[in-house]
Amino acid sequence: MIAALKSDPRRRNLAILAVIALVSILLAALGIWHQAAMTGEKTEVETVFPKLPGQVRKVARIHIVSKAHGVLDITFNPQKGWVLPQHSNYRASFETLRATVVGLAALQTIEPATARADWYGKIAVDAPPKGNGTLIEVLDDKGAILASLIMGKETDIGDSSGAAGIFIRKPGETQSWLARSVFEPKSDAASWLDKNVISIDRARIQSVDVTPISGPGFEIRRDKPNDPDFTLAPIPAGREIAYPGAADSVAEAITGFSFDDVRPATDFDFSSAPRVVTRTFDGLVVTVKIVTQGPDFWAVVYAEGEPGKPDAAREARAIDAHADGWAYKLPDYKGKLFMTTLDSLLKPLAAKK
Repeated sequence: MIAALKSDPRRRNLAILAVIALVSILLAALGIWHQAAMTGEKTEVETVFPKLPGQVRKVARIHIVSKAHGVLDITFNPQKGWVLPQHSNYRASFETLRATVVGLAALQTIEPATARADWYGKIAVDAPPKGNGTLIEVLDDKGAILASLIMGKETDIGDSSGAAGIFIRKPGETQSWLARSVFEPKSDAASWLDKNVISIDRARIQSVDVTPISGPGFEIRRDKPNDPDFTLAPIPAGREIAYPGAADSVAEAITGFSFDDVRPATDFDFSSAPRVVTRTFDGLVVTVKIVTQGPDFWAVVYAEGEPGKPDAAREARAIDAHADGWAYKLPDYKGKLFMTTLDSLLKPLAAKK
């Protein structure tokens, strides 16, 4: 049994989820009991999917449908782990997977809501894609459904542990329910993408070399980690920096790296793209290239460690393992930081008389 778990990462991860799910059910029941004791109201606690904790190890696919985001699948790939097929099998966030599976297993009803189909829309338990509810299905590797639920509007139930009330309905059943939920259902791909690509703190950054889309290249740097501001060079003759610290935001562009979508890097031409090269005091070098497609900013990322810096080399390999072959759609504000030009960091030229 132990050997099987070691050889199968899906089973190993899901075995952990099974334990967490059982604990979550107990905590959920305790939370409802405590709330009932505080309010004096009798509450019949019923687990929505009582068999799911014992079936967690069988989970091989999450199927989600919503009016806002369409169809989204999260599946297990033996070579890559949990991936999003509609996004070229990019790696899925195990944290979101954990929250969803454990959250469904721990879901417990509080009281019945409406059984009238014409009222489903008021609490968003009408079936998507026409309705506003979110359908979540958990399936095994043979396609058998382990759990299926339409999740609707949230409401405050005054739970002291922070759990929320949410209206739910099982497909094919007329009765809807108010349930106690320890998770928020996610139907958008951005919430399911594994965002753990780069994590660089501002304190580590030594210098940034920028080759912009137009105008001359420039460098932003500081000599010591405790220097509060970065300096800009070169500053053209007769020009001044716009304000003290104007270059800091560009230096910090790599921090808090986030993205909204992914596509294969081969979908874009990065051969002559603007580039931002960030160097840290501990020897990590990260290069980001940016292109635009319509209003969107897309970036590729690759890293290397300076010679004689083994820790930086290991970190660079980890970054490349995530980022190699992928283009990331950046939030608008982040894309604009990476596209900064030298002229935009300087005071405007005085108008000629």
